[in-house]
Amino acid sequence: MAQPQIVMYEEEFNQIQSVCEKLVRDANAIVVFIVDKNGQLIATAGEYENLDTTSLASLTAGNIAATGGMAKVLKENEFATQFHEGEHQNVHIQIVGQRVILVVIFDERSSLGLVRLRVRKANQALNTIFEKLIEKANDPNLSSPLEEITDDDIDNLFND
Repeated sequence: MAQPQIVMYEEEFNQIQSVCEKLVRDANAIVVFIVDKNGQLIATAGEYENLDTTSLASLTAGNIAATGGMAKVLKENEFATQFHEGEHQNVHIQIVGQRVILVVIFDERSSLGLVRLRVRKANQALNTIFEKLIEKANDPNLSSPLEEITDDDIDNLFND
């Protein structure tokens, strides 16, 4: 079953961004990014200027979907962690809270052991942030920031 979309509030986005920046430093990674399971990039930290992050986000989500299919065939829930070793760079992928994907790209300046250790801590922090986001989304007393947008606002946006 697909999970409902949640609205990202500035406070939680800043917290997610902070976790990514800390993970880049603590794991000595090249880049860290968070992607939703639909392939939408949520946050990025590190040296990403020369990377096609949009393509990487989409390919990562596709990779997770494909391994999810393998997991079902093997009667597993999902494969929460993946590792791809390259000649010069490595990719560590972790599903966070069955909702988003944490991607860490690193090279010989780091090690898989260090990355896995730091990802475990980041995973806990991100889970807490996303749980709060879900609580906010389910709070009947909290109005959605999208409620104030009217059809006229949308029409005017595309008329410019």
